[in-house]
Amino acid sequence: MTVEPLPPPVWVDEHHTLKRMVDDLSARERIAVDTESNSLHAYRERVCLIQFSTPEKDYILDPLALDDLDLLAPIFASPQIEKIFHAAEYDLICLKRDYDFTFRNIFDTMQAARILGYPFVGLDAILNEKFRVKVDKRHQKADWAARPLTPAQLDYARLDTHYLISLRNLLEQELREKERWGFALDDFSLACHVNEPKEKSNGDSWKRFAARKDVTPRELTILRELCLCRDAIAEHMNRPPFKVIPDKVLLDIAQNPPEKDVDLAALGLSQKQIHLWGEQILAASRRGAANPLVRAEQAKRPKEAVIRRLDKLKAWRKKVAQEMKVESDIVLPKGLLNTLAEHPPKDMAELQSVMRESPFRFEKYGEQIYKLVGG
Repeated sequence: MTVEPLPPPVWVDEHHTLKRMVDDLSARERIAVDTESNSLHAYRERVCLIQFSTPEKDYILDPLALDDLDLLAPIFASPQIEKIFHAAEYDLICLKRDYDFTFRNIFDTMQAARILGYPFVGLDAILNEKFRVKVDKRHQKADWAARPLTPAQLDYARLDTHYLISLRNLLEQELREKERWGFALDDFSLACHVNEPKEKSNGDSWKRFAARKDVTPRELTILRELCLCRDAIAEHMNRPPFKVIPDKVLLDIAQNPPEKDVDLAALGLSQKQIHLWGEQILAASRRGAANPLVRAEQAKRPKEAVIRRLDKLKAWRKKVAQEMKVESDIVLPKGLLNTLAEHPPKDMAELQSVMRESPFRFEKYGEQIYKLVGG
């Protein structure tokens, strides 16, 4: 099968081309959307590209070249225009964080594939299976903030949306044939509620070590100072913290507190790192060795009754999921599972209220769930 070369995408980096694109998108029943960010290359990531596709055209928008993307807000908020994403959650979080967009009427092709029980749900695997299109995955970790972008990068970016409308139509047909369309509608509606992303706090990364059994309170206190030091360096350089000093090296420093530069070399720091930041790291280690011990926040153990309800719900949804050949959260999403375990409904009306964002699941499983945890 010969795949015809695609016409070049429309590059959008000026207000007049943005306006022309928005006029086109606004007249559509459905459009495909994706974003590219620079999380692997910056301390605070940002959206560096937004791709759109219609049945006739692919657009690549350069948000770094435009001061204002407010023209896009009505499109994302419109209940009349379906926005098709693959793995929508991350894109929606980034768009909410950078532009405060709100969302209505989305279709997530990855979630649709999960509901159908596909063994592989990555876009590259699905495009290969459905359309015999091979995606060059080398560009997944590209620095999307760099300019100019290469033709290969632009081609990679446009493939993330070019086939999504056709894929969406195939998946809807399969969902309806398997009588799973209702699951998809529930999940697409839930996905539109994007929580405000938390601002990255300098030095908070030490908390990731708190649950480890091999880290003592003193080592955790040293790690806190080391993470504060590393994050300050990373923010100044606009680099991700792991590209300054990896977590493993920080842990080794905390567990074997260094006294001088030669000790840092033995713990895995390069001569360049020692030259640039050696004194700061040694000072942070000394502060951590002298400071009062930090107290890691301990997760509160749920009450026994909550655990019993959780166990019942998990056992039930696992059995149903196995019959459907899907993952358990397709039957009952994690957030709903926890809410029902913590706040058991007194009657079916209360259960319906709790499950108001999942009306299909209430209709299908409400009575079974109430028998497990209600009353």
